[in-house]
Amino acid sequence: MTWLLLLLPKDCKISLEVLIGLSKLTIKDIPVEGKRVFVRVDFNVPLSDEGKVLDDTRIRSALPTINYLLEKGCRIILASHLGRPKGRVVEKLRMDPVARELSRLLGQEVRKSDMVVGAEVEEIVNALPPGGILLLENVRFESGEEKNDNKLAAAFSRLGDIFVNDAFGTAHRAHASNNGIARYLPAVAGLLMEKEIVYLNKSKENPPSPQIAILGGKKIADKIGVIHSFMRQADCLLLGGAMANTFLKAKGFFIGDSFCENDKLAEAEKILAEAGNSKAEIILPVDVVITKELRAESPYEIVKVEEIPAGWSAVDIGPETVIFFKKKISGAKMILWNGPLGAYEFAPFNKGTKLVAEAMAEADAESLVGGGDIVAALEELGISDKITHISTGGGAVLDFWEGKELPGLAVLQDKSG
Repeated sequence: MTWLLLLLPKDCKISLEVLIGLSKLTIKDIPVEGKRVFVRVDFNVPLSDEGKVLDDTRIRSALPTINYLLEKGCRIILASHLGRPKGRVVEKLRMDPVARELSRLLGQEVRKSDMVVGAEVEEIVNALPPGGILLLENVRFESGEEKNDNKLAAAFSRLGDIFVNDAFGTAHRAHASNNGIARYLPAVAGLLMEKEIVYLNKSKENPPSPQIAILGGKKIADKIGVIHSFMRQADCLLLGGAMANTFLKAKGFFIGDSFCENDKLAEAEKILAEAGNSKAEIILPVDVVITKELRAESPYEIVKVEEIPAGWSAVDIGPETVIFFKKKISGAKMILWNGPLGAYEFAPFNKGTKLVAEAMAEADAESLVGGGDIVAALEELGISDKITHISTGGGAVLDFWEGKELPGLAVLQDKSG
């Protein structure tokens, strides 16, 4: 049925689940009326020094699931991590600002507990009225969360009758709140998780051709498997960002003081050697923006990749590379992207990323963007609405594209079972 989805316009309102037969049960497939529903969400949002939410995209992404459960009169228990407290209480990583922002978005009070689990939390849950919402304290304050501790998972399960995973951004991790809890409660997908599964499946199962994959970011270490996968699947693989430096050095270019993963040079050489026999054409930058000091508005020059001098670092793709990338993108039918093509946080070294993003938005192609700085770039440019799907996951997207099993997805009940 995937082929049918490919023929639909981007704004089609027909249920995607109906069209391709999502294999996992969702909240719409089971009776939830009046139940206590434990929902794992991804509210790992940036906060200001004053404790205000700087970007509420992830919170807004969970609203369809929350509103559906509210309509069914459920008592909703929300669980999320925030930052990396590593099993200890970190005051600046408490969930209070998130609770306030969610209350504002929903137009109703969202209670927030000062604890993650325990008798006090259970009392609050039992006192919730139908349609009441409780946001638990940062689940990573508990040392057992990232260890997928069975005792903690059992404690989570006592708070609900049903487990709903709507946190695709953590689906590649086996933690107590998104994996272990499914040992005790029936587990189904939320509406955001459903949407993620539909679009990601589409990007791998008989995707339209030409399919262009764009990979950037700093390191190739966590993208080697994805590169190999795209070499078999995509028609063209465009590489940028600091990770491209490692490939340039592997090809024998002198890269000055540019960031390079020297311990991955052999792997880069292997990938380049295999490229001739792969489906995908691998394209590296032909020119780069270089600087002596990576800071905002620092002096820079544009040179060919074979002309990078000593003492200088490549920090963005150059204008010739942008033109080349845009030409490939213009003929694509599907575009997949993860990772910025330069030091995006420092203007003007964000220009390559912006120009390629604009080309993607203008292309007559379906586009799927996976996580991180690219999402911020799209928001800044005001072109998010021109992207077919922006995933809430970064690492989860990479693991999916690589073909790995996602623990937070694997535990959800199948429709056949």
